[in-house]
Amino acid sequence: MKKAHLLFGIALVFSMLSCVNNQKVYYGADFGIIPNTGEDMTEEFAQAFEAIKAERNGKPAVLLIDNGEYDFYPDSANIREYYISNHDQDNPKRVAIAIEGMKNFTLKGRKEDNKLADLMMNGRMLPVAMVNCENCKLEYIGADTRVPQITQVEVLENDAENGYITYRIAPYVNYRIDNGRLVVYGSNWEFVPCWGIAFEGDTRRIVYTTSDIGVGTTAVEEVEPYVIRAAWRDARLKPGTVIAMRSFQRPTPGIFVSECKNTTLFHTAVYYAEGMGLLAQMSENITLEGFKVAIRENVYKIAGGADPLGQAPDVTRYFTTQADATHFSGCKGKLTSNSGFYEGMMDDAINVHGTYLRVTQRLDDNTLVGRYMHGQAYGFYWGGAGDSVQFVRSDVMEITEGNKVVAITPYDKNELKGCKEFKITFEKPLPADIANGKYGIENLEWTPEVEFNHNIVRNNRARGALFSTPQKVVVEGNLFDHTSGTAILLCGDCNGWYETGACRNVIIRGNRFVNSLTNMFQFTNAIISIYPEIPDLAGQQKYFHGGNGKGVVIENNTFETFDAPIVYAKSLDGLKFVNNKIITNNDYAPFHWNRHRFLFDRVKNIVIEGNSFDGGFDKKKDIKHRF
Repeated sequence: MKKAHLLFGIALVFSMLSCVNNQKVYYGADFGIIPNTGEDMTEEFAQAFEAIKAERNGKPAVLLIDNGEYDFYPDSANIREYYISNHDQDNPKRVAIAIEGMKNFTLKGRKEDNKLADLMMNGRMLPVAMVNCENCKLEYIGADTRVPQITQVEVLENDAENGYITYRIAPYVNYRIDNGRLVVYGSNWEFVPCWGIAFEGDTRRIVYTTSDIGVGTTAVEEVEPYVIRAAWRDARLKPGTVIAMRSFQRPTPGIFVSECKNTTLFHTAVYYAEGMGLLAQMSENITLEGFKVAIRENVYKIAGGADPLGQAPDVTRYFTTQADATHFSGCKGKLTSNSGFYEGMMDDAINVHGTYLRVTQRLDDNTLVGRYMHGQAYGFYWGGAGDSVQFVRSDVMEITEGNKVVAITPYDKNELKGCKEFKITFEKPLPADIANGKYGIENLEWTPEVEFNHNIVRNNRARGALFSTPQKVVVEGNLFDHTSGTAILLCGDCNGWYETGACRNVIIRGNRFVNSLTNMFQFTNAIISIYPEIPDLAGQQKYFHGGNGKGVVIENNTFETFDAPIVYAKSLDGLKFVNNKIITNNDYAPFHWNRHRFLFDRVKNIVIEGNSFDGGFDKKKDIKHRF
């Protein structure tokens, strides 16, 4: 028996060695990939990928690059036609690193001195694209832009009585004054900022009750270099306030993952992107381990083992991405974000959803035309033959019919790229009124299970986490610290954003929520907001979220709040709010219009028990049913 165990152990060792030996390590320097030169590295990376692909033919390979900064320039970028969900469809895109059609490949930075291998954009570009890949990884890679499109300024003087504000522009910004307008620019872009987000200078939190603000950029004069006096009234912006001035453009994410399988981002970071930090679409199984969308100095500090809640002493920026930190559109399998760090975004830390097509024509009993409706969501793969789908009535958001796709082809173009309409043939006959303008189609094959665990979300605009998937969602052990708006949102909308779908089984457990709802944005009715868009709620007969004896479980969380609303829910069958602790503080003055701990619009099967409330709990006052 001992001999058998010994032989098994020897065999296991040889098996492990064989797996290791099967992976070949390539070194960036051998391809001319050298950091800190300031020279463009686009061609060197492209040649390395082609050489590795040709030699390894899908066998495991690692491209190991030194830590430091690698520069990329728009004029020598890879030119690609990418239709990227929830971004501007302003093709072509200029791409720094295009990892396409690769298998079992890892791009890895050599982690040294707590720093990553940082990819530095010198203009409007897409840093990393991973397209049609399988079992591919990024490890210890960072992505940044030397001149971000967000303009950071600090208020020096606010003369509200005379209607002007004087501010200092951050030194990284390129600007000029044209006919009294502040024009900011880079090597291949320019615009006049039109909106902003105000941060407290010392804490870096969004200023209380400011939300999106207009900015003083259209009637300005230069007092001295980088000091601007603007005709601008806003008494809330005290000296020392830092403002991120921006447009609403979102041309590219920091990392783009499309039609990939088994993708891992390991201790990789996006310091800035003009769109999402990570946008993944139509991909299966994505793991984020220690992924960060964070201020660069803070990422380095965390890599050295420091407390992520502190602030590095030499931090210069207050912002990270123009939109969400991570965004998953039409994915499947399992999405995992574990031990992530998300701060300073202009939107959510994570958003998971599919895309409804609107039925526009009924061609015959089994065939229809389905259309992408939102201007930032079209042109990419939606589904294929054999996919299970369901139809939803957009006015009442009720599921009315299940079916299966037999064939799907582009309808308004000859190819998939860029198409907005599909001709879809189904297995079963369609409802007679399917083309009355009220039906959407949801693809059930591309709906992921989600684990969002042990992450930190702080100091961002709008919301913390947003989920719209019928698969199981677990949100556990996270810190939501001054998310500004709602901390967790369960949505679903076939009328505006056209983002699917109903949540059936959501567990929100062991999280800490600190002073959410300091501002009002869309869907911000409570700290946890279950808020599908339903134009005709009174006409609804079924329930959108929950059902099947599951629904939403909120347990063993701690809510530290200065205001009343904890949970808002609409059209939900099944809510458990148990064993939670609500701590009331005086950090801000209460201001929210919702004065109830729990506000419900068409909600049933509710359990609220075992909770601890500062100041007690009055069921009649604290629970309100409106429908």
